[in-house]
Formats: sequence, structure tokens, C-alpha cells
Amino acid sequence: MIGTRTHDSHEDVSSLEATAASARAGFACMFSTADEYESALITERRAQGRYATRIDWQPLMLAGCVFILSGVLLIVL
Repeated sequence: MIGTRTHDSHEDVSSLEATAASARAGFACMFSTADEYESALITERRAQGRYATRIDWQPLMLAGCVFILSGVLLIVL
């Protein structure tokens, strides 16, 4: 009777170890560092359009500089 219990407990322990190994594999992260995770997160958010600027400032700045420069030239001439 004791031999049967030992055999059952051995099977239970090995089953428990297999379950624990399976659980650890389920929580494995596909990123090896935090930098890789953050880079992938930012790339995904950019693809979703979360970081897109609503106003394109370059044409506005160019127009403002042209306006100021033309005003200065009109005053000087």
C-alpha cells in the first residue's frame, strides 16, 4: 500500500512540475529588454495615429517668415 502512494505522489509531483513549466512558458515575453518593448509599443501607437500632429507647422512657419521678411524689406526700401 505504501508503494502505491509513493508511486501516485511521484506522478503528482511530475504532473505538477509539467504544469508549472507550461505556465511559465505561457507567460514568456517576446521582448528580451524593456527598450525593445517600448520601441514596439511606440511603433504600434504611431501606426494607430496616436502621435500624429494635428497641425503641420512647417508651411505656417515658412509663411510667417516670408511675411516678416517682406515687411522688413518694404520698410528698408
